[in-house]
Amino acid sequence: MLGGNVIIAMIRYVISVAGVILLFSQMSQFRFDRKKTVIGYALFTVVLVSGACVWYVLDFQGCARAVAFIMYMFFSIFSIFMSSEPVYLSVYKLALTFYLLSVFLTGGLEVSILFFHSNVWVDIIVRIMLILLMAYFIEKKVKSSIRGFSDYVESELDRFSITIMVMSILFGIGFILNPRRMDQTPYRLFQAAMNLFLTGSLQLLVFRLYLHVGKEKEYQKENQLMKLNHRLMERQVELLEESVESGRRIRHDVRHHNAVIGEYARRGQTEELLQYLKEYQKKLEENTAAAICSNSAVNNILSAYTRKAEREQIKVTLDVELGRNPGIPNIDLVTILANAYENAIYGCIEVKKENPKQECFIHLMIKKKKNKLAISCSNTCKREVEIKNGKPKPETTGGIGVLSITKTADNFAGEYDFRNDNGVFIFRLIMNIPQCRER
Repeated sequence: MLGGNVIIAMIRYVISVAGVILLFSQMSQFRFDRKKTVIGYALFTVVLVSGACVWYVLDFQGCARAVAFIMYMFFSIFSIFMSSEPVYLSVYKLALTFYLLSVFLTGGLEVSILFFHSNVWVDIIVRIMLILLMAYFIEKKVKSSIRGFSDYVESELDRFSITIMVMSILFGIGFILNPRRMDQTPYRLFQAAMNLFLTGSLQLLVFRLYLHVGKEKEYQKENQLMKLNHRLMERQVELLEESVESGRRIRHDVRHHNAVIGEYARRGQTEELLQYLKEYQKKLEENTAAAICSNSAVNNILSAYTRKAEREQIKVTLDVELGRNPGIPNIDLVTILANAYENAIYGCIEVKKENPKQECFIHLMIKKKKNKLAISCSNTCKREVEIKNGKPKPETTGGIGVLSITKTADNFAGEYDFRNDNGVFIFRLIMNIPQCRER
């Protein structure tokens, strides 16, 4: 520290605390709205700086040695409480914030000592300039990337790795801000500069690594959605081909039926004609596929997959109670049902490959009650199907489906679970129906 009266110390404390609050807020998301967050941090700053100033007056030496550690320990605790992100992710962002803190603290001190004979006001001005420069750079260049990077870190980074990353930052900061190293030799300055450079370079490499990993995951998701769309288009083409073939067959049969009816009419065989028409009506009813539900989109996709399952000699049981307007967009509902049904068929086919005599089944249930939509699908599967982090591994479901199901369900605050019950794969989902769409 450069010394000075309590007013100078208070100005330094306010600038430093305000700086870390500004930098941390640019990288984090808070649990409260903007007004409550600002008020909370303002009150926290007043209490924290007041306590530090009292300590400065009562015990200058002790304050100089430990005030930074104590202040930022309390700041860390308060910021973790204010953040809406997981604790380990908040800790990592705090470590990055303290790295930037060490940059503007060291920069202010070194410029003041080397060029302005330890002038305290130069130290204060340089700190403010560095804080504003870093805040501007974060806001303009990397704010969106950092928040996106946070999502990737949360989903991809394990606890051990993030612990090592935080420790590497803190060790670097501890060396730079060591209060017992008061000498300002060129070697000491070189050490500090290299430490800042290496610590910052390490975090930049990690940032780019996980940004790349996260984007790669996004590309995989997009690829899976493209494959899903391809499969849905295949089912639609099948439906269209079946409709064309059915229409051709009906036109062919109608000619023969018209000829028979005409012949009965010419001969005046009324009783025979009525009997023939009765048999014809009965045959039509037998050949007409029963409607699964009144929602045409759901009915078509379930009909297509049911025919596919029956071709694979899979016993299908459908228990569907769904009106014309389910309250959830058809595209989202079809996405979930198509994926669940597709994965169920895939699971049964894999079982039949190992044991062709094995009887396989699929039971699909859809129920709507008030503002809830429940979907359940159970099917025969291999006993070795593994569930990891509450979801089946992609290789056990054909590689497509689970991600689309969960992503769509999350849009409607859905709760879902997957499990393997001794060779029976069970998927259950409950979604909230938006009130504005319910009729």
